[in-house]
Amino acid sequence: MQVQKMHGERLEAALRESFAQQLALCDVLEEIADSLPNALSHQRCLRAAQVIGPLLRSAHQAEEATLFPRILAAHPDGRTVVEQLRLEHLEDECFAEEVQYELQLLGCRQPLLAPEATGYMLRGFFECLRRHVRHEHELMTSLPQAAAR
Repeated sequence: MQVQKMHGERLEAALRESFAQQLALCDVLEEIADSLPNALSHQRCLRAAQVIGPLLRSAHQAEEATLFPRILAAHPDGRTVVEQLRLEHLEDECFAEEVQYELQLLGCRQPLLAPEATGYMLRGFFECLRRHVRHEHELMTSLPQAAAR
């Protein structure tokens, strides 16, 4: 029992760190959107473009390996919740590819989109990602209570 509790605490800490990294990425993307068009840091765009794909894939793998089994075991509608989260992961990763592409172009000073469109794209992405992280965090924190019942 104690070993399971320690393992669960480590998993929860890893998920919290993953959530924090995703939210930090959202903050960077918001700063980029706010800086368009005249105060844009091209280096910041290139760094964000390099990070976005690997960060999301890693976060989603961790969530699917650690959080999803706990949801299935403890949540009354676990299968439905997990399927919805999986779909959101796919949507986020597809959207992230578009954002990554535009960030690379911005970083190379060859944007495809107008600044207003880029800002709209970035805001759409980071708002959805923040909402998704909040939802998963709420699920994670509610699971021990659900498992106790």
